Amino acid sequence: MKAYFSRGYEISASHRLHTDVLSESENRATFGKCNNPFGHGHNYRIEVTVGGPVDAATGMVIDMVELDTVVGREVLQRFDHTNLNNDSIFANQVSTTENLCIAIYQILMPALQPAKLERVRIEETENNFFEYPGRIGHSKASGPATARL
Repeated sequence: MKAYFSRGYEISASHRLHTDVLSESENRATFGKCNNPFGHGHNYRIEVTVGGPVDAATGMVIDMVELDTVVGREVLQRFDHTNLNNDSIFANQVSTTENLCIAIYQILMPALQPAKLERVRIEETENNFFEYPGRIGHSKASGPATARL
């Protein structure tokens, strides 16, 4: 029997939505105030959901302390109080929350075995939510965020 466990985390980070593929005016038109040359910040809420069989001895899908340790080491230490544009993940892609969500999934997926990472969800604002469940039918996620994790 498969069960699911979700846990929330918070980071504060800044970014600027901008791409060299577009002109300055196209960037302003596409990203609006999020293209501010000085950037802007968010208090992101990250939700990590893992699934798997409930361990008969512990009654848990994953040890919460282990999950906190992995997320702390791999995600919180890396992204909290940073400018996302300075991270190598965003060297060749826009630092949107969609791309951040995919990147966090790809960072955490191999680190949470034997539990299976089911999804990463990020609340950027009270109105903007992003979710990535990995690629259905694939053992590893792939896509634009795979470069230089």
